[in-house]
Amino acid sequence: MRAESLKSFDRLLTIMDDLREKCPWDKEQTIHTLRKLTIEETYELVDAIDSGDWTELKGELGDLFLHMVFYSKIASENKEFDITDVLNDICEKLIHRHPHIYADVEANDSKKVKENWEAIKLKENGEKQKSVLEGVPQSLPALVKAFRLQEKVQGVGFDWPDSESVWGKVEEEIVEFRNPKSRDNELMELGDLLFSLVNYAKHRGLDPEQALALSNAKFINRFQKMEQILVQQKKSPIGINIKDWNELWDEAKKEYP
Repeated sequence: MRAESLKSFDRLLTIMDDLREKCPWDKEQTIHTLRKLTIEETYELVDAIDSGDWTELKGELGDLFLHMVFYSKIASENKEFDITDVLNDICEKLIHRHPHIYADVEANDSKKVKENWEAIKLKENGEKQKSVLEGVPQSLPALVKAFRLQEKVQGVGFDWPDSESVWGKVEEEIVEFRNPKSRDNELMELGDLLFSLVNYAKHRGLDPEQALALSNAKFINRFQKMEQILVQQKKSPIGINIKDWNELWDEAKKEYP
């Protein structure tokens, strides 16, 4: 299997060379023109993961592999680095940040592994890194960003001791959200409440982004089922009263509990 994998990867590299030499579109691409396409491909990968469709997942992984090879090829042409440098760098990083595997450090649970990872990162960056939070991209979606910020500070010991302690903070934030001092303050209190819920989810070993994605998908399925029922009844959703909507919702829940 390892030999077949290497052969397949070499085939992709060869095709990439051909495309950059012979295809007008591929020859025109830069790291900047690929950027928006890579973002789109990443979201398509997420959709494939959420769908549970392994065939679709395989295809989307292939698309992302292509992009990684594409960036490396462009960098090689600019004499910056090549795919070998990329792969060797990630290999060295993984070895260095897993001393419990490749050295004599002990880490018997994932919490300790994360703490070691963050401590090693700080040492690697030395004076270049002014904050533990520098590694969190500014443009991350807010929910994901909240989770990553809390993971980062947890790695240096700044965190609640357990989920029950966090839940006390959630309840406090609910009270403050229900009793805002102003409209602007209400928005901030909502943010504080969501931030606390993200922390509680982290302590419970739950991914809040995945949880919300599941709820979104469930809502879409239920609402579209209601629309199907209305079509069968030859009714328009415009003008449906709340009592009828609730009955439709209960019917949709039978199929999507």
